[in-house]
Amino acid sequence: MSRAIKIVAAIEACKGLVVLLAATAVLTLVHRDLHALALSLVEHLHLNPASKYPQIFVLAADDLNNTRLMLLAAGAVGYSALRFVEAFGLLREKAWAEVLAAGSGVIYVPFEVLAIVREPSAFHWGLLVVNLVVVAVMVHALMRRGRTSGGEGRSAV
Repeated sequence: MSRAIKIVAAIEACKGLVVLLAATAVLTLVHRDLHALALSLVEHLHLNPASKYPQIFVLAADDLNNTRLMLLAAGAVGYSALRFVEAFGLLREKAWAEVLAAGSGVIYVPFEVLAIVREPSAFHWGLLVVNLVVVAVMVHALMRRGRTSGGEGRSAV
């Protein structure tokens, strides 16, 4: 297995872990007074709750309810599980994982390009470059798999 694929697997596992931690944080908000929590955070940051952006934040917190929080957390857990399965498949040299990694990397490219057009920054450029490298590594792996007469030595299932 190539070192690049191991790095991609590690990136995917890290993405899964970060999102799983975020889902856990969201679940801690269930059955809490989100309005009071948002106001407390705004005050802690020494922001004016009546100004535009802090007010938007407080109003967004008012709009969240336990059902929405649970749906957000469930979506995050599903995404996280997908990333962990993808990382596992890449480490086991599965073709489906390489296709999944290439496809999921390509999906983000238009959004990253749009972010660069709206607000060019080193962060957005970095995300775009990393995703393009991941896609290139996966496409190369899939092409190599196709040239080795059906993927001898590497199981497709």
